[in-house]
Amino acid sequence: MPITIRMGGYGPPATSFSRSLKLIGDTLSARFGDRIKVDYVWNIMDLGHRAEDILTLVENGAMTLGYQSSSYLTDRVPELGFVDLPFLFEHRDQARAAIDGELGRYLSLSVEARINYRILGYFENGFRHISNRLRTVRTPADLSGMRIRVLPSEVHARTFELLGAIPIRCDLTEAIAAIKAGAIDAQENPFANTVTYGVHKFHHFHTITNHFYISRPIFLNRSAFDNWPRDLQSAMRDAIAKAVTFQRALAIEEDREARAAIKAAGCEITALTAEQHMLFRQAVDPLLQAARQTYGADVFEMVAAAKEAAAAAVAMDDPASLRKA
Repeated sequence: MPITIRMGGYGPPATSFSRSLKLIGDTLSARFGDRIKVDYVWNIMDLGHRAEDILTLVENGAMTLGYQSSSYLTDRVPELGFVDLPFLFEHRDQARAAIDGELGRYLSLSVEARINYRILGYFENGFRHISNRLRTVRTPADLSGMRIRVLPSEVHARTFELLGAIPIRCDLTEAIAAIKAGAIDAQENPFANTVTYGVHKFHHFHTITNHFYISRPIFLNRSAFDNWPRDLQSAMRDAIAKAVTFQRALAIEEDREARAAIKAAGCEITALTAEQHMLFRQAVDPLLQAARQTYGADVFEMVAAAKEAAAAAVAMDDPASLRKA
C-alpha cells in the first residue's frame, strides 16, 4: 500500500507556492516511485473552504502538507506575533537570514509545542504594501478612517490602529468578497497576492510601504510524518529545502510581474520618500517599544544577528556594496 501524500494551499496552480509543491511531489515521486502516491489540492477555496482551513486540514490529517502565512497562527502561538511586528526588517536578505537561522528554529519549535505539525521550512510571502479604492496614501494621515483588511493578527490590527486606519481582521475568502463589494476600503499584501486575487481591479491606489515581512511556514501532519520510514522523512526534508530556494527565486520574479500588471491596469503605484517612510515608522514606535517587554530581548538579538550575517554575506559577494549603501 503506497503512502499517500496530499499537499495543498490556497492559490492557483501558476503561483510560486503551487509550483513549489509540485517540485516537492516530483522530487519524491522520482525517488520513491510506487512507494508513494502524491495528490494536490492547489486552491482549497475552490472546494468551498476558507483559506485558513488549510491549518485544520493538515492538523487533523485530512491533508499531509500545507502552507499558510504565520500570522494565521498567532492566536494559538503567541511567539509568532513577533514576526508580525512592523518594520522588523529593511531588506529581503535580512528576513531570510533570520527565518533560516536561530529565529526560524525558535518559531518552529514554538509551533510544534502547541500544534500537531512538523515545520520543515518557510516559503516567502514577502514585504507587504497598502492598496485602496479611495485616495493616494503618502503619510499615515492619509489612512485616517480608512477601513482596511488585515490578517488575523492582533499585532497587525494594532499597527493599523496606530496608523489611523480601522483594521478589519478577516480570512482571505471574506476579504476578497468585501473588496469586490466595496465594504472595505483598503487591504495590505505583497504585490503578487494583490494581483493573484484580482484586488488591483478594484483598488486604483497602491503604496510601497514594506510595512510587514511575512513568511509562510510549510507544515506537515506530525503524526503522519513521524510514522514514515526514515528515508522518506529525510527525502521530504531535502525536497522542501530545494522547494524553498525555488519558491523564493520565483517570488522575486512574481513581484516584478505583479508591479507591471498593476501599472498595466492603469493603477497608481506610489513610492514613499525616506521622510514619508519615517512617518510610518514613527507612528508605530509605541508598538515596537512595547514588544521588547512582550517578547523579550532574545528574539530582537536573533534579528540583529541575522542582519549582521546578511550584511557580511553581501559584503563578501560585493566588497564595494557597503560603500554603495
